[in-house]
Amino acid sequence: MKWTFLPAAGFSTISPQWDALRALGPAAPMLAADFVAALLAAFGTGRERIALCRDGEALLAAALLVPQGRASWATFQPAQAPVGCWLQRPDSDPQALLASLVRALPGCALLVGLSQCDPFLLGRPANGPGMQTADYIDTARIVVDGTFDAWWEGRGKNLRANLKKQRNRLAAAGVATRLDTWRAPHQVAQAIADYGRLESTGWKGRAGTAVAADNDQGRFYRHMLEAFCARGQASIYRYFFGDQLVAMDLCIEDGDCIVILKTTYDESIPKHYSPALLMREEACRRVFEEGRRRRIEFYGKVMEWHTRWTEDVRTLYHLNCYRWPLLLRLHARLQQAPVSTAAD
Repeated sequence: MKWTFLPAAGFSTISPQWDALRALGPAAPMLAADFVAALLAAFGTGRERIALCRDGEALLAAALLVPQGRASWATFQPAQAPVGCWLQRPDSDPQALLASLVRALPGCALLVGLSQCDPFLLGRPANGPGMQTADYIDTARIVVDGTFDAWWEGRGKNLRANLKKQRNRLAAAGVATRLDTWRAPHQVAQAIADYGRLESTGWKGRAGTAVAADNDQGRFYRHMLEAFCARGQASIYRYFFGDQLVAMDLCIEDGDCIVILKTTYDESIPKHYSPALLMREEACRRVFEEGRRRRIEFYGKVMEWHTRWTEDVRTLYHLNCYRWPLLLRLHARLQQAPVSTAAD
């Protein structure tokens, strides 16, 4: 088992190996080379390193790592990445991989951390000497099984009744609803401009954190979605009240999985309408009827509204590996120590 390290600027040279390793596990479009390359282009600082672990010619693991201070490293984790940039063969032992990695990293690394791990992709290991996990957030997914009508009937009565009432209210006002799906690369630039305009109507616009065509977020989503659309693995859902665009989803796909990366809606719409939820109902119907996907992943923190749409919830976690078990014990003791104040 041998680790090698490369500057992240050379990611394109190893991207075929990266995707081949990813393909050995469950579908994970947010770990595709196109996604990671777009993250690096928009949010990389030049400090990132590619880590590759081989046993002979076989690639066992691959990661994108960033130094955290003088003696620790962590997976590259911009806010736009649902999970940390770590891949491994499904039959490999994460403890053995990480124990060898922390000793192979440049300098004298004392700690390496994998952030925002998904137990569906990387089973959560038990805590042990030198290794510790910590809960991150609960996240939800919809399992696509059977017909949409049967699944929808299993949702809560209040959700179904509220959305039906909203549709009736719109129909009575003469407002037709429509769900469009854009999948072509040449449509992405306009989609990102439209998304930014919608998101700017709400609190993100007031806080200055909304997507815009000319900011880092906008450039990331444009370049990433253009790459996914070029191979038929992205869906941009656009929901209309009449001719007015009122909600959007940005989604990527692979195998049996579709990931909803971002959702926005026009917050100037009266509050007794829920354009994002109406869009979600119609988009779910479309996914069920197309029959190509088996999982609709949200990856954000579970909110109350998620629980009306699904009961399938799991906990993402962080995983830390220390060079020596003693460091883990010392770290745990420091975290438990009471904080002194000037009055003590």
